[in-house]
Order: sequence, then structure tokens, then C-alpha cells
Amino acid sequence: MRSLLFSMLCLFSQTNVAQNQNSSSAEGPFSQLIIRGATLINGNGSPPIGPVDISVENDRITAIDVVGYPGVPIKDSRRPKLKTAGKEINASGMYVLPGFIDMHGHIGGVSQGADWEYVFKLWLAHGVTTVREPSGRGVEFAVNLKKKSKKNQIIAPRILAYTGFGQGSKNPINTEEQAREWVRQNAKNGADGIKFFGAAPKIMSAALDENKKIGLRSASHHAQLSVARWNVLHSARAGLTTMEHWYGLPEALFEDRTVQDYPLDYNYQNEQHRFGEAGRLWKQAAAPYSDHWNKVMNELIDLDFTMVPTFNIYEASRDLHRARRAEWHEEYTLPSLWRFYQPSKISHGSYWHFWGTEEEVAWKENFKLWMTFINEYKNRGGRVATGSDSGFIFQLYGFAYIREMEMLREAGFHPLEIIRSATLNGAEALGIENETGSIEIGKSADFVIIEENPLQNFKVLYGTGAIKLTKENEVVRVGGVKFTIREGVVYDAKKLLEEVKTMVDQAKLKEDYSIKQPGKK
Repeated sequence: MRSLLFSMLCLFSQTNVAQNQNSSSAEGPFSQLIIRGATLINGNGSPPIGPVDISVENDRITAIDVVGYPGVPIKDSRRPKLKTAGKEINASGMYVLPGFIDMHGHIGGVSQGADWEYVFKLWLAHGVTTVREPSGRGVEFAVNLKKKSKKNQIIAPRILAYTGFGQGSKNPINTEEQAREWVRQNAKNGADGIKFFGAAPKIMSAALDENKKIGLRSASHHAQLSVARWNVLHSARAGLTTMEHWYGLPEALFEDRTVQDYPLDYNYQNEQHRFGEAGRLWKQAAAPYSDHWNKVMNELIDLDFTMVPTFNIYEASRDLHRARRAEWHEEYTLPSLWRFYQPSKISHGSYWHFWGTEEEVAWKENFKLWMTFINEYKNRGGRVATGSDSGFIFQLYGFAYIREMEMLREAGFHPLEIIRSATLNGAEALGIENETGSIEIGKSADFVIIEENPLQNFKVLYGTGAIKLTKENEVVRVGGVKFTIREGVVYDAKKLLEEVKTMVDQAKLKEDYSIKQPGKK
């Protein structure tokens, strides 16, 4: 009787997800799940170990058993037993990692024509099991999706919703008490935190103080319109927990000026002005390893401040052709999103009015200085987490997250440091390290399973895989995430990509559309 009940419960949990998500790409959560024979690359910086069997009950890790040695047959007597209604995944020869955390993931956008289903499938197909949305279509929209994700009613990662400061307010926030009241209401609305862009110093101080009292986290894109009065150091001292991109950091490093060296015909509303001059900003800051540079860095580390650099979202600034011609655009980028990326005086981040050699050279130097700071921040014990800011500037959801890993490698991170940045560091920054971020007993079952070793080549994590030449001189594609497991739900990553491709194909068919490069008829 007990065995029959166990089987019925397991069957219910499997069919429940399949019905609610209406997709063959999702199964579970299971009453028991065992991942067998994998090499474990954990998120805590430890080296790979395997083969291991990882046991899960419902959505919790219950055991991690080292079951043998590389190249030696595994004795069944050493392995955990599978119950009658359990599910097992043969991961022999494969690698298992903690689920990735995208610290800067906008859930599509109206202007981009990218809805949540498209975005979520791309994220999960690339191993992203947790996403922090740093403002978007509103707290109600994000919290609604968060609840549905938690109940497994939709195919989605775990969602943490950060509301844009002031969003939804009937009137502009002009007083400290108005700022505090908005923060309190934001918490009541179910938000997990706040995304700031800047405000008057007294408003920022009040809002951050109130948010800290409530116990919520915060992020900030220190926009140029406010950064002359309030840079990263001000925010960190006031209680900000993470900074996005790098705006506000060079300004904190200024020694011989208080504002950026703007050309006198500069107009912030002109996107080419905005991004063109941003590429010349790091050269105006204190030199690497100088006294002031060291002082700012050390104070931020002492404040337990987290950097979320999102290198990838600015890569087109230093190499427009590369970003524009990425091989995944043809199959996975929606027509509406491709149009949004094109040169425009209206679309945010579409600043290709006349982007040229001078801008790209300036941005290459900008990246060197920026990456030097981020790498040294990590070396001194500062926390750096991984975020993508996809949906802008030719960066596609999921694919851009993997590109961010590659760019952290370029900055000087060891591959194991990159995995920690993508997993445990993000969890700590979000305050959910007891729930996810590493593969440990008692934590949620958030995993990435892949057939290739990502430490040797992060390109194997792209949905399009990596190009390889066989011994027979045949060109093949290898890699692509095989399974993404979020809170015990098993997603077939390759099927998710197929579903995304179908969405894109249908959109193209409806519009009789094919992707063309700018200016071509």
C-alpha cells in the first residue's frame, strides 16, 4: 500500500508539471532523483571531483556520494539505491554544476517584442536557474511570474524581483519621507529589492536606509544624470548591496575633476554621445594601483559590496561586427528584437548612428582598465557576480550569459573563479546562499548537466555548442547544456532551444521576414 501511494505521488508530480507547462521539455519534481556518475564542479571554488552520485528528494539534495575513481568501473554496492518510482539520470562522463544565477536579467520588454516564455526558455536552455530582474514592466508583473514559477505553473527560472525606484508612484518622489514610504510599499507589494538609477543625495540616503531596515537588497545603475552628486562610494556607504555595470565607479576614482570630461555639444538623450563618451571615461579615473585607486577598492571590499560588471552588454562598443554577426541570431533572435537592435535614435542601446574605429579603439582601452579593477577586486576578496543585461545591444538571453563568463576569463578570472561568480557569489549577494549557489546537502536541487568540460572551453555552454575537429578530420558541434534542473524540475535544454527556434520560425513566417544586416535591402 505504501509503495502504491509512493508511485501515485511521483506520477502526480510528473504529470502535474507536464500539464501546467504544456511542454515535453519539463519533468518533475520527483519524489526521488539520482544523478549518477558525474564529475562535480561545485560553486565554492573547489576543484572537480568524480564520479559522484547526487541524490535528491522532491527538490532537496539529500546525499552526495563519491562512488569510485576515474577510469575504474563503479561497484554497485557503493551507490545509493533507486526506489521503485524514482528517476535517475545517467551522467557518466558528464559534468554537473550548480544552477547559474543571472544577476541582471530583464524579463523581455515591450519595445523588444520579447515575452517571458521566449526569455525564460533561453535562460533555462543555458543553465540559468535563478534570475534577478533589476526593474522591468513593474513589480506586479514580475511577482506574478515569480509565484507561477514557484508553483511550477510555467517554464521559468527562480525569480527575484527588484523594482525600479519610484516605479508605480503617482507623484514624483521629492522628500525623504516620500522615499521611505515608497520603499515600505515596495516591500508590501512583494518585491525582493530595489533598482536605483540615481536621485538627490538626501532621497538616496533615505531610501537606502529604509530598505536596509526592512531587510531587502538593492542594486544601482549610477546614471550620468545623477552621478556627479552621488557615486558608487556614496551608495555603498549608505547601504547599497550591488552595483550594475560600472557607472559611478570611475567617478569615485576621479582625482583631478568632479565631472566627466563631456564635449560641449554633448546631449545625454543622444545615445551615440552617451555611449561614445562612456568609452572614454576610465582613462579619466585614477591609474590602476595608485593610492586613490587602492583606497576606493579597499573601502568597497570592507563594505562587503558586490560588483556585477555585465561586460558582455558593452562588447558591441569595442567590436560591433562580432556582436552583430553572432551565429545564434539567425535561428534564435525574434524579428522584433532584431529590429530593436538596429541603428535608431529612439531605441535604448541602438546607438549605431555612425559607430566607427575611433569609438571601438577607445572602448578597447576602456575595457582593459575596467577589467583590471574587477579582477583585482576579486583577488583582494571582493565579491564579483555574473549578470548579462540581455535584450539590448545585440546580446541575446542565455547566450549573453555564457559570453559574460568568457569575458570574465578575459579579465583574468580562473575558470573555477568564474563558476563561483556565476553561482555562489550571486547567491550570497542575493541572500539566498542557504538555498542555492553550490551543490550541498539540504540545498535546493539546482543543477546544470553538460557532456563537455566547461572549464576547458566555456563555449561548450552555448546552445549552439563549440566547433571541434574529430580524429577523422570531421567538423562537429559538441556541447550545449543537456539538462537544467531548477528546484527539482528537470528541463531538457536542447528541447527548450528547439521550442525557441519554433517561436522564431513562426514569427518570421508570419511577417515573411529574414534577418538582414543594417542598410541592406
